[in-house]
Amino acid sequence: MRATAVVPSYNEQSVIAETVGALLAMDGVERVVVVDDASADSSAARAAAAGAEVVVNGSNLGKGGSLNRVLRGLDFEVLLLIDGDLGVYAAEAGKVLEPVLAGEADLAIAAFPPPKARGGFGLAQGLARGGIKVLSGLEMRSPISGQRAMTRAVFEAVSPFREGFGVEVAMTLDAHRAGFRVVEVPTEMSHGETGRDWAGFVHRGKQFRDIARALLATALKK
Repeated sequence: MRATAVVPSYNEQSVIAETVGALLAMDGVERVVVVDDASADSSAARAAAAGAEVVVNGSNLGKGGSLNRVLRGLDFEVLLLIDGDLGVYAAEAGKVLEPVLAGEADLAIAAFPPPKARGGFGLAQGLARGGIKVLSGLEMRSPISGQRAMTRAVFEAVSPFREGFGVEVAMTLDAHRAGFRVVEVPTEMSHGETGRDWAGFVHRGKQFRDIARALLATALKK
């Protein structure tokens, strides 16, 4: 099997070319598709110049909406989801892809090392970690990591993806509930963290809200 890497991106012109280059150089990846979410910078042009296939949204759809729009008609055996802001750290995605290509896992999720500097207070991460543990028994280090590899069967079972910041939590729980093998893979990945400023707190507040909604919706499913 070979993988298609799909990269949701928004205003990542400083690192998107590095992200694309790292993925194209990876064994097991046959194509890279960047979904530009109506960026106001040159992200789309730089991604295309780096060798990616680029789809540009006419308006901002958010991560879940962007993925749903592109993946609906995309042909692949294995799907690798990588955030556009990883830059050279996207090379670590090979560790995530390996157990899926080897048939040892159905959904593999990148576990991040502890951040060098704390942006927030860990409330959103803690809610996701605790909620997943209660609803599935899975113990996760990076429950909202967007760096994931999955088989086509998993994608069919968990799509369409949930809108908003609850996409990863819902995906994990839906895959586990469907009986797929879900694993976390330690990596040395790193990307930009939101700061302890007003914009950062607003962002994390939205994360917390959306994660809570995803957990509640999953708990109420029959």
